[in-house]
Amino acid sequence: MTQIFAYIPFSNGVAEDVAMEFPAAAAKIDKTASLTAVLTGSGPDLDKVANEMTGLYAEVIKIDNTALVYPNAEVVRKALLNIIPAGAIVLAAHNTFGMDLAPGLSIKMNAAYAADIVNFDGVEGTTLKASRQELGGAVSTHVAVDVSSGAVITIRPGSFTAVEGKTASGSVVDKSGNAGDLSAKRKFLEIVQAEVGDVDITKADVLVSIGRGIEEQENIEIAEELAKAMKTVVSCSRPIVDAKWLEKGRQVGTSGKTVKPKVYMAMGISGSFQHLGGLKGNPFIVAVNKNP
Repeated sequence: MTQIFAYIPFSNGVAEDVAMEFPAAAAKIDKTASLTAVLTGSGPDLDKVANEMTGLYAEVIKIDNTALVYPNAEVVRKALLNIIPAGAIVLAAHNTFGMDLAPGLSIKMNAAYAADIVNFDGVEGTTLKASRQELGGAVSTHVAVDVSSGAVITIRPGSFTAVEGKTASGSVVDKSGNAGDLSAKRKFLEIVQAEVGDVDITKADVLVSIGRGIEEQENIEIAEELAKAMKTVVSCSRPIVDAKWLEKGRQVGTSGKTVKPKVYMAMGISGSFQHLGGLKGNPFIVAVNKNP
């Protein structure tokens, strides 16, 4: 049986949305596979999230160690190597931390590595069929991953259907004593929070977002009038920030803010994966674009 382990990212006692996507991703790999959640950290926040994950995963492994309080991929890799068996498939989020963690973990496991996967099409023999996007999402690439010795795979958040409600009655298994030596050469210094700016787009239920397609800075006024009528604010894609038409705090995307609105109105936005990477949940998207 295929063994799949999902590394659950969380902060301040709240699991990231991708934690709810891992079950769907695992099912597309192998519906008969065993799926285990793995969390690393320390203290009440770790316990809170681990207990919540038992509603989604049959087994939840927690590794509690003060060395794991802060996000240090070097330390987490060491802990995971002592927990995850050889030949297993490890899923992680394709975010800043996941991109730091996964490549080195695959080398240590002597396993395959696949990044930024948006879909799976099952396993045939020892080959896992997967898909990723290239050239700003214009091209879909089919990837054959040799999983005979396991694999470490990062998935793009928002690509798989998030599980809603309680779907399992799992249990928490404490493997803190199995983590081994967690000393590291890399030292965590601090987390620097980006400034919110004049508005906080992460709190909005509705966003009017503009992109390169608005063509002229003067046209921002049209979006602002619409946003005012809808009692919300204007956000944007990166080209608008690069042109210095709006401040960085209004940018949605992997290099900007992550938002979770109920309604997202995209005006003149091409929809590259870098931009879509900043959209979480399942918003109702209205796309306005005269250049299909």
